[in-house]
Amino acid sequence: MIEQSEIQVPPVPVVPPPYHSPEREELQATARRFAAEEVLPVANELDPVKGEIPRSLLEKMAGHGWFGITVDREHGGLGLGAFEYCMVAEELARAWMSVASIIARAQGAGTDVADPARRAQLLRRSAAGEWIGAIALSEPDAGSDLAGVATRAVRDGDEFVVTGQKRWTGNAKAADFIQVLVRTDDPEPGEKRSAGLATLLVEKERDTFPDGITGTPIDKIGYHGFVTWDLEFDGLRVPAANQVGTGGFADAQKWLNIARVHTAARAVGLARAAVEDCIVYLQRRHQFEHPIGDFQAVRFTLADMAARVEQARAFYQHVAHLIDLGHPCEREAAMVKLMATEMAAEVTADGIQLHGGNGYTTEHQVERHWRDARLTTIFEGTSEIQRKIVSDRLLPRSPLG
Repeated sequence: MIEQSEIQVPPVPVVPPPYHSPEREELQATARRFAAEEVLPVANELDPVKGEIPRSLLEKMAGHGWFGITVDREHGGLGLGAFEYCMVAEELARAWMSVASIIARAQGAGTDVADPARRAQLLRRSAAGEWIGAIALSEPDAGSDLAGVATRAVRDGDEFVVTGQKRWTGNAKAADFIQVLVRTDDPEPGEKRSAGLATLLVEKERDTFPDGITGTPIDKIGYHGFVTWDLEFDGLRVPAANQVGTGGFADAQKWLNIARVHTAARAVGLARAAVEDCIVYLQRRHQFEHPIGDFQAVRFTLADMAARVEQARAFYQHVAHLIDLGHPCEREAAMVKLMATEMAAEVTADGIQLHGGNGYTTEHQVERHWRDARLTTIFEGTSEIQRKIVSDRLLPRSPLG
C-alpha cells in the first residue's frame, strides 16, 4: 500500500507564454491557494446539504477584489480583462463551481444606468462585492429563444409596472439587485422579434423579495451554493430611470459572449478537478496487488482526460485574449463554450468511471464535479444553440432555406 507521503501530487497549470506575466502568475497562485484552503472545505461541507455560499466567504473574496476583476481602477476594481477573469474562475471552479459563478454577478453588472454619478457609485459597490446581483432572462416559454420574452413592463408615469414570470434566476433572493429582460413594446411589422425588449434594474434588500415579486426555489441536482428561483412579477413597480443599457436583446447577447468564455473556464476547472482527483485515487486504490493506476487501460483513459483539459484551457485563453484585444468573438465564444463544456461533462464522467463504485457515492468529490459539469452544457445557451451560432456564421442559410 502506498503511504500518503509517497502519493504523486498532480501537476497544476501555469500561465504559458505568450500570456505569462508575473502579475498573472501571482493572481493565479493566490486564487489557487484560496480555492484549496477556503473554498474546498466549505464546498465539501455545504454542497451535500445544498447549502448556500456563506456571506463570510463572499467577504473574503471581496477582499481579494474578485468581484471587480474587470471593473476599472478608477472605481475600485482591479482593471483587468477577460483573461484574468476566466483564469480566476477556473481556479475557483476547481473547488466549487458556484463560487466561480458568483463573481459573474458583479463585475459591473447592474450599473449601466443613465445618471453618471449613480453609475460611478454602483461601479464602486460592484467592485467591492457590495452590489452582487441576479440576472433574469429565461422564462417558462423563452429560454434558448430570448426573443420570445413575454414578461411585460408597462410605462406608468415615471415608473414601469412589470408583470410576468422568470425562470432559472440564480441568487435572486440573496442579491442586491435583479436585472430583468422585459418587453415594453410589441414588434412592428417587418421588425425583428427581439424589437421592443428592454432591461430593467430592480433594486432590493438582500435575502428578501420586494413587493410585486414572489419566488419559488427550484430543486436542482447540482450547482448548489446559491438558490435558483422561479419568479412571479405581479405589478412590480420599477423607476423608469432604472432602465439600463441601450437595447435589451443586444445587451443580453453582448453579456452572453463573455459569459460563455467564463463558462468554458469553469468547465475546465471542473474537468481539471476530476483529473487531479483521479491521479491521487488511482495511486491509493489497489486491486490484483497493484495500484489500479498501473493498468494500461486506466492510464490511457487518464491521459485522454488530461489532454482534453489542456486543449480546452488553451482555447479559452486564446478567446479571452482576443476579447481583451477588442474582438467581438461571438463565433469563437460559442465554439469554446461548446467544446469545453462537452469535454467537461465527458471527462468528469470518466472520472466517476475510474473511481468505480466509489465514484457513484457522495464520499468522493468526483460526483460533484460531474453534476456541476453536466449543467455547463445547458446554461448560457445549450450546446445545440452554440452549434447553431457557429454554423450560421460559417454557412449562411440560403434565402429559400
